[in-house]
Amino acid sequence: MSSCPCGSGRSFEDCCGPILAGEPAPTAEALMRSRYTAFVRHDLDHVERTHAPEIRDDFNRGEAERVAEESEWQRLDILRASEEGDSGVVEFQIHFRRDGNDMRHHERASFRREDGRWLYVSGEVNPKGEPRRVVKVGRNEPCPCGSGKKYKACCGK
Repeated sequence: MSSCPCGSGRSFEDCCGPILAGEPAPTAEALMRSRYTAFVRHDLDHVERTHAPEIRDDFNRGEAERVAEESEWQRLDILRASEEGDSGVVEFQIHFRRDGNDMRHHERASFRREDGRWLYVSGEVNPKGEPRRVVKVGRNEPCPCGSGKKYKACCGK
C-alpha cells in the first residue's frame, strides 16, 4: 500500500485513488488533493474532467502534460479550505522541482458543486491577503486601549 501523494497521510487507495477512478470528491479540498495527485501520476484526464464546463476549452492539455512530466512533485500544502453550500475555496501551495530549481505555486482556487460533483472553476495565483488597516491616533485623542487617558499619556508614551 502506497501513501497518497497529496500528503493526507492516508493510502492512495483510501484517499485520491477512488476519486481519480471516477467517484465524486466529498469536498472541494478532496478534489484539490486529487487534482494534485493526478499531476503527480500524470493522470491528466482527471484534471481535465474536473474543470467547470465554462473553462474546459481553455485547458491546454499539451502544456499540462509537459509540466507534469518535467516536474518533480515534492508536496502539496493546503493553507485554507472552506465551503458554503455548493461553493468552495481552497488556498494551497504546491512545491516542485523543475529545471533544477525548487519552485512553488501558490493559488486560491474556487470550486463549485454540480450534480454532487465538485468542479474547479478558477484560481488566483499568488493571492493577496486582506489589506492592513492602520488607524492613526492623535496625541491628544482618547487612547484606543480604553483607559480614559489621552493617547500621549497612555500607550503613546
